[in-house]
Amino acid sequence: MNLQPELTSLHRARAAFQKIWGYEDFRPPQGEIVSSLLAGKDTLIIMPTGGGKSICFQLPALLQTGLTLVVSPLVALMENQVQELRDRNLPASLIHSQLPAQQRQQTMRSLQQNKLRLLYLSPETLLSKPVWEIISQPHIEINGLILDEAHCLVQWGDTFRPAYRRLGTVRSALLKTKAPGSKIAIAAFTATANPEAQQTIQNVLQLQKPESFLLSPYRSNLHLQVQTVWTPRGRRKQLLDFIKARPKQVGLVYVRTRKDSEKLANLLEVEGYKTAAYHAGLSPEERREIEKAWLNGDLKFVTCTSAFGMGINKPDVRWVVHYQAPLLLSEYIQEIGRGGRDGKSAIALTLISEPTGLLYPEDKQRGQFFKINYDRNIEKPSN
Repeated sequence: MNLQPELTSLHRARAAFQKIWGYEDFRPPQGEIVSSLLAGKDTLIIMPTGGGKSICFQLPALLQTGLTLVVSPLVALMENQVQELRDRNLPASLIHSQLPAQQRQQTMRSLQQNKLRLLYLSPETLLSKPVWEIISQPHIEINGLILDEAHCLVQWGDTFRPAYRRLGTVRSALLKTKAPGSKIAIAAFTATANPEAQQTIQNVLQLQKPESFLLSPYRSNLHLQVQTVWTPRGRRKQLLDFIKARPKQVGLVYVRTRKDSEKLANLLEVEGYKTAAYHAGLSPEERREIEKAWLNGDLKFVTCTSAFGMGINKPDVRWVVHYQAPLLLSEYIQEIGRGGRDGKSAIALTLISEPTGLLYPEDKQRGQFFKINYDRNIEKPSN
């Protein structure tokens, strides 16, 4: 598909949108966001999960010459989006540490030859020497830097993945290597960012007079439910009754820790349910295998920690259960956002313990542990 550089008006963008994705028109405010990015403006976008964020930066990238860099936090998220683009024969690729050497070399050649419009990579890979040496060459035209799932910069940037905090230097460093007058727009996309997080994102990325699109993270097709449990046995019974009533529906069960995911997955398998424990302690190959089994329908649900699901696009998820309530509201919004991405009804059930914890001391201790560690984390002085 040949996309000419002059296709930059919203009218032409809409025509390309119809041709590539088959939709009649944008959903508000997709059109306005596309226009902002095509105009080369810095932009901050907060939209609900399933709201069509990826199209907002993919379409402008495809309508322009040059390269758009998409910084993404998870391999599964990159692979999911790039595969969807490749299925439409669009010039997109990805680089990550788990990529076979031959495939990595092929992508680097395409990058060197200016054959790509979208390149997905982690902040660590973006800043790595092999990639940086190519993208900083004068003949590599770069239109934009997209930070997908931008809340990760706030949640992980200080300790877990410090490369996020270095992204603010990327634009100025690259522009020093490009022709005079070159511009690189930066856009940050997320479903969850309170005013403080928004300010952190703007400061770290050094956004210049950004246009902001701030939408409520709530989707009307998500039906939120909370049930109180009094004992460990009561919690298990609530979950089993809920799953039993939905034998053919796709879902997710979220827990807090790796140990909890494995323990609960074993319990569910004993009860005759086919599931898998998913957490950050698994190898990349094990995680990909579980993701594919769930996406393909071989697993109706996964028993997982917060490591699962960010940006994975499975439309027909009819329920999400928080077996244990998440600590952060941002986690909750991200995780229930897996449900109902096709616009149809989905249930988000959270099981909470009664406040005293008299009959459930283990759960009370777990809550206190997470609260203490969270408080310690937010009290650390910023660098």
